[in-house]
Amino acid sequence: MANPVSGFSKKSKTEKIEWLAANYLTDRPDAVALLKNYWNDDSAVQRLHDDFIENTLSNYYLPFGVAPNFLINNTLYALPMVIEESSVVAAASNAAKFWLSRGGFNAEVIATQKNGQVHINFFGKSDHISAFFSEIYPKLIATIESLQKNMKKRGGGLTHLELQDHTETLDGYYQLHATFETLDAMGANFINSCLEAIAHTFETEAKNYPSFQHTASYPEVVLSILSNYVPECLVRAQVSCAVDDLSDKHMEGHVFAKKFVRAIAIANAEKRRAVTHNKGIMNGVDALILATGNDFRAVEAGVHAYAARDGAYRSLTHAKVEDGIFTFWIELPLALGTVGGLTSLHPMVQLAFDILQKPNAQRLMEIVAVAGLAQNFAAIRSLVTTGIQKGHMKMHLMNILNQFQATDTEKQKAIAHFKEHTVSHSAVVAFIDTLRS
Repeated sequence: MANPVSGFSKKSKTEKIEWLAANYLTDRPDAVALLKNYWNDDSAVQRLHDDFIENTLSNYYLPFGVAPNFLINNTLYALPMVIEESSVVAAASNAAKFWLSRGGFNAEVIATQKNGQVHINFFGKSDHISAFFSEIYPKLIATIESLQKNMKKRGGGLTHLELQDHTETLDGYYQLHATFETLDAMGANFINSCLEAIAHTFETEAKNYPSFQHTASYPEVVLSILSNYVPECLVRAQVSCAVDDLSDKHMEGHVFAKKFVRAIAIANAEKRRAVTHNKGIMNGVDALILATGNDFRAVEAGVHAYAARDGAYRSLTHAKVEDGIFTFWIELPLALGTVGGLTSLHPMVQLAFDILQKPNAQRLMEIVAVAGLAQNFAAIRSLVTTGIQKGHMKMHLMNILNQFQATDTEKQKAIAHFKEHTVSHSAVVAFIDTLRS
């Protein structure tokens, strides 16, 4: 049984590994060597990784791949993607190739505002807190001038601050709702610093406000934090072509378009389908966000909230056919950065931005939205034609072979065999057993 440990963060990396092995990995004699085997040979790079989080023991590698042939706004891109799922990069590449000869992808940023709130308890009269906010407003703005000085020089900073009454949803609940422009930075630290400064001034000034002193009911700041729900930081990506141009060996264009549009309608109407539908979109979005050192958890939370913005969870993509033209599009809320955080620290992130031709934040929003749209197109195309498993299991074949430590010769024979046969876990196991017997 493991014992509690004190001062763990102050131990050396080797001491932490030895403690972990002695307390939790006694049945894994290879554990220490395994953890050390994933250290980077370059000690400077390893020290950099060690400082990203607390209590670092080793590195956890994910594949870094690239999906080529993305024509976006008439510029050709190769998209760096970091993900473990076998079929994602292949699907993105196939979608890119499909649309390369049909005009490519078009994308535009609709809005770039981010937001945060100072959450307040106040059980007095609403006109008192409203009057107080109006009076104190100049001081609230002044209190963050030093924080936003450099941001304002670049054209960003706080753009709006208002008091909102939410007492209908929660008794005594008000908030200061702030919107910001953070340009090429994701801006979380900047926004949170501004909100905390505003909150401090608000609460300090409230203690001396006559109306509050008279009633002995003071506003109380509960917390101050940015929001990862950013519907005002929105990007749209789209593809379009004549219905006849959708024809391929699997299906005539008009049949494909009809089934495709219906599939999107189903995802829009049925939340059980919508969740899986949108998860597929995020396969592409997350892979690119990870590659560029952005916060995929924040993006995931905001995107899924956006999918449910009208009270029902719906498809993030839309499709239509009008006058013989097929159009497929997506709108996503994406708060991304190209400066700050890991974007300037992680060598592979820097390489990813070089591959993307050093985009600014708005261009990165467009590219990420296209990745999500391409991923969804590839998935729906498979679903309404050959079925999702044919392509997916072909990609999964190598994972199954590696599970059984197949030799190079066995892998070559398996690949040749399953070009003509359906891939399943049991079928691969049977084939390997036959080879080995």
